Amino acid sequence: MDFDLQIVEQHFPDLTPLQRERLYHFASLIGEWNQKINLVSRADIANLPMRHILHSLAIAKAMPFQNGTRIMDVGTGGGFPGLPLAILFPECGFHLVDSIGKKIKVVVDCIHQLGLDNVSAEQVRADKVPKQFDFIVARAVTQLPEFMNWVRKKIKRTAFNALPNGVLYLKGGELKEELDRIKEKPTAFPIREYFDYEEFDQKFVIHVPVQRD
Repeated sequence: MDFDLQIVEQHFPDLTPLQRERLYHFASLIGEWNQKINLVSRADIANLPMRHILHSLAIAKAMPFQNGTRIMDVGTGGGFPGLPLAILFPECGFHLVDSIGKKIKVVVDCIHQLGLDNVSAEQVRADKVPKQFDFIVARAVTQLPEFMNWVRKKIKRTAFNALPNGVLYLKGGELKEELDRIKEKPTAFPIREYFDYEEFDQKFVIHVPVQRD
């Protein structure tokens, strides 16, 4: 299945030829795998460039990671948002985790086929990962207060990026009540400010900074 990623290239004009090639190859792999495993709803697969790849890369607009940043993607599914971000930031390290083995199988295949040496993947619950990371990323895995309980101890305190270390979470809708239940002070970055399409109305990158000890 061929996908037109011009919408991605339009918003990321500095992509290298290798990054562009990898994004197209990744989209093709997801299209192929989606015929065997339900990664993206069959009715939605044609919207992969905007709703999944560009949506994932909204995190890059909110937080352009410095080289050497370590990021864990929790509940990665078919590799979102982790793999598009790993393609965009080859000098950063990514660890993609999901509790569902067949989805990690897809991610491992994509890592291998794309030749990504800055990514690892593991079938494991986030709270069982022994390492710490600068940032945790995810796409609406669960309610944010519960998610923070899973990952709070997995975030390094020492920071060197523009935003404090913490969680970068893709979520939409009316979020005030949910965010009010988090002990940290989250900031919501409207994705519509990065990508001016109605598709992204009421969708946000939520940054939850780690609390200092």
